[in-house]
Amino acid sequence: MPPLRDAVMSLFRVVVGLLFACHGAASLFGVLGGPPGGTVPAFGSWPHWWASVIELGAGGLVMIGLATRVAALVCSGTMAYAYFTVHQPKGILPLINGGEPAALFAWSFLLLVLFGSGPWSLDTALSRVLARSRPPSSPADGPVTVIRTRGR
Repeated sequence: MPPLRDAVMSLFRVVVGLLFACHGAASLFGVLGGPPGGTVPAFGSWPHWWASVIELGAGGLVMIGLATRVAALVCSGTMAYAYFTVHQPKGILPLINGGEPAALFAWSFLLLVLFGSGPWSLDTALSRVLARSRPPSSPADGPVTVIRTRGR
């Protein structure tokens, strides 16, 4: 990746993950302006409490770039579910049904699923550390295949 694209992808991941985690924190703990509707969901209540836990936990993972593709897939699915169960019944278009944030988050996280976390992430840092800790491979390490030819 060219350097500018690397920087933009990593910063995009951080911003999207941070905003998503802030939604979860606001809903679960009543901070940052509080939850939509003003009421913190009861522990374990479906789907609001679970969605808030996913927003905070998986959004945080995306923000720091750890298990990014898996966390982003969970986030994208959560927002797609929210869009189709909460917003879409109110109207087909996001401008009409209030589902713009859900649609934008769903597609943003899907982008991260497909393109990964970018170079400035814990995923990348961990893969570099693991690559350095492995001894270099040599042909003697693997199975040996002997090919016999006729007449020799």
